[in-house]
Amino acid sequence: MNEMETPGYSPEAAAESLSPGAMLRRAREAQGLHIAALAVSLKVPVKKIEALEGDRYDQLPDAVFVRALASSVCRTLKIDPAPILARLPQNAGPRLTHNASGINTPFRVPGDGPSPSFWGQLSRPAVLGVMALLAGALVLVFLPDIQRLRPASTTAPDTAAMPAAVAASDAVMPPGVLAEPALPASVASAATGVSPVTSAPSAATATQSASMSLSSSVALSTPTVASPTLVITPPPVVVAAAPVASQPAASGIVVFTAKVQSWVEVTDARGAVPLRKIIAPGEAVAASGALPLSVIVGKADSTLVQVRGKPLDLAPLSRDNVARFEVK
Repeated sequence: MNEMETPGYSPEAAAESLSPGAMLRRAREAQGLHIAALAVSLKVPVKKIEALEGDRYDQLPDAVFVRALASSVCRTLKIDPAPILARLPQNAGPRLTHNASGINTPFRVPGDGPSPSFWGQLSRPAVLGVMALLAGALVLVFLPDIQRLRPASTTAPDTAAMPAAVAASDAVMPPGVLAEPALPASVASAATGVSPVTSAPSAATATQSASMSLSSSVALSTPTVASPTLVITPPPVVVAAAPVASQPAASGIVVFTAKVQSWVEVTDARGAVPLRKIIAPGEAVAASGALPLSVIVGKADSTLVQVRGKPLDLAPLSRDNVARFEVK
């Protein structure tokens, strides 16, 4: 122990009258070591060494740092750290206390104001913006359903009123009563050969009233009779077959007929292109030229080919629905 102590200085002799900082300063000065050199060797700022030697512990982080720095200074000066550490402030160990209120107790600083009310929170701009976005989203979601329900509600009275109107017309003017006056008038006029204008006034009046009642009954019953005939009458097959029947017969070495829109390209032996065309559905085109003819057919599964009047199967000649072959 005496080998580590500085000659001419004994911390035990000055322990009764000096503070820990003064003891460290006197030991450093006894060795002739500058405070800046000590700070460089310990790699700490000079201000911390000055605060330690001046017993200004409030300028240092905590008691643990103070004791560690004092121990490092004693180790550098090669003096006994026990008398100095005994005078330094001790570490206050943490104490665990029981909290009766529990860990979930809400924390409020006494200086805080009263908590905002529910309506006060709703009046915030952020909350109002979120509520406006939600309202807009609800309108966008339910607006199509409301628009779909409106036509059904408006057309329902019309469809409900139509059978009632037809039933009322049938009840006022039965079909049997309307048919009977019209037939005798037409038969009588045909048999006698007399114009209705020269007939008796009573017969003309009866005929006119019968024709008016017949026209009114026909007008009332028109929606019920004409609506099914409009749906059934137009046949789609007749419209599709009309272009095929109107096409003239094509003549040539190779004849192409397209079921759907297709395209063909024919090149003869001289390099000329006698045919390069997009064929419409049902159209027939032909090509001739110097043999051999190089033929390319697009949409081979929907194009009929005849070579010198004989049909040609394009299935073995097609790849990716494009057929290539030669006519010799």
